[in-house]
Amino acid sequence: MKKILFLMAAFAAAAFGAEEVVAVVETAVAAPVVADVANQTLKAYSMIAAGVGLGLAALGGAIGMGNTAAATIAGTARNPGLGGKLMTTMFIALAMIEAQVIYTLVIALIALYANPYLVA
Repeated sequence: MKKILFLMAAFAAAAFGAEEVVAVVETAVAAPVVADVANQTLKAYSMIAAGVGLGLAALGGAIGMGNTAAATIAGTARNPGLGGKLMTTMFIALAMIEAQVIYTLVIALIALYANPYLVA
């Protein structure tokens, strides 16, 4: 837990530090250069966010799928007659879990390739 908090603090420090750099660059350089620096910074943060978001989504999906499969196996072991119904329910649950990971993938792809916040 401490590692995660330290990592979040490091990302926040980098984000606030980048704002100060952009403010200094605004006063010293022309507007096109500032827009280019802002675009590059936004692209870099979008890549980091996409990677972290997909990693967390995959981790959560894998944990959820593992728990679902374990519960189905335990239920089938207790009552073999319900194995077919439990299997059907498990596949529906797995599809819903995987849908959440796919939604995260779509949002990550939008952030990477169709980011509405990039300056034209």
